[in-house]
Amino acid sequence: MDKTENCAIFPGSFDPFTSGHESVVRRALNLFDKIIIGIGDNNDKNSFLSLEKRCKIIKKVFENEDKIEVQVYSGLTVEFCKKNNCKFILRGLRTSADFEFERAIGQTNKILENQIETVFILTLPEHTFISSSIVRDIIKNNGDLSQFLPKGISKADLF
Repeated sequence: MDKTENCAIFPGSFDPFTSGHESVVRRALNLFDKIIIGIGDNNDKNSFLSLEKRCKIIKKVFENEDKIEVQVYSGLTVEFCKKNNCKFILRGLRTSADFEFERAIGQTNKILENQIETVFILTLPEHTFISSSIVRDIIKNNGDLSQFLPKGISKADLF
């Protein structure tokens, strides 16, 4: 990647990737030359979807967007940023509780790597209540997912 590019990492477990995640990324495309959606590989977490499935779904959502990359990583997000020459971490905020949690992580990342900034984007009001855990519960109970997953992604894509 050219060092002059403005690159952001959008990190998360994305288990599953929701319409709220998609909205944050699409709205941030105007701010960055490139966004790498970094799927964190956390062995301590029991995942609902495999890493491969999550990667495939996100790539499908952004298949026509050349400014988006999808990568799996483990370890510290700031190290993943440095590896990819990205100076920004992109995070979505739904609630004030999200802000407090994300602020602590952002400040820790700033201490770990002073050259990396965290950029917050507020979710749209219609996505404020959507979380991956709520979507997993809807999936497990055979609910209608159409309002919670990105357009073009269905329950069939998840399994």
